[in-house]
Amino acid sequence: MSVLSALPFLKPIHLRSPGSTPGLQRRHTLPASEFRCLTPEDAISVFEIEREAFISVSGNCPLHLDQVRHFLNLCPELSLGWFEEGRLVAFIIGSLWDQEKLNQEALTLHKAHGTTVHIHVLAVHRTFRQQGKGSILMWRYFRYLRCLPYIRRAVLMCEDFLIPFYSKCGFKVLGPSEITVGTLTFTEMQYAVRGHAFVRRNSGW
Repeated sequence: MSVLSALPFLKPIHLRSPGSTPGLQRRHTLPASEFRCLTPEDAISVFEIEREAFISVSGNCPLHLDQVRHFLNLCPELSLGWFEEGRLVAFIIGSLWDQEKLNQEALTLHKAHGTTVHIHVLAVHRTFRQQGKGSILMWRYFRYLRCLPYIRRAVLMCEDFLIPFYSKCGFKVLGPSEITVGTLTFTEMQYAVRGHAFVRRNSGW
């Protein structure tokens, strides 16, 4: 069950122009910026962004379309999308894991009683890159995870060129991942959700 209704910082904010009155507002106006959990209906938009972001770099996608739908049906509350005027511009998809290290099963399973969030993918639409949106979204995701009392930490695996980015987000290197995909190897990283010092990023918000 989603807990977003209890989190005011994740509720969509509808902006009004100065001096306007509710009766005179345009109907169906979309919020300028919104963070919310993803739904299975978002799966195609998610996969289109992911495919462009990863195929062009490594030739592989962390999640294929059926896997995106799989996790958005099983654990939508562990995803977060950033929408601008109704358009998805960046997203994170996670699931629960119940072991200290990731293994091959972690790529497809959601362990409902786990205390670790396995972040499968973070991706930003190509027209919104180089604007700091990835790190802002990760900060919002951590802020959200702190409101889920059963979450102890978040883990991910990444290629070596991404280690500096995730280190700046607060992740610590755990060592080489047991998982390989074709010829690709990965480093496993961890973020301690419980007990981690909360430092607000200077994101301009």
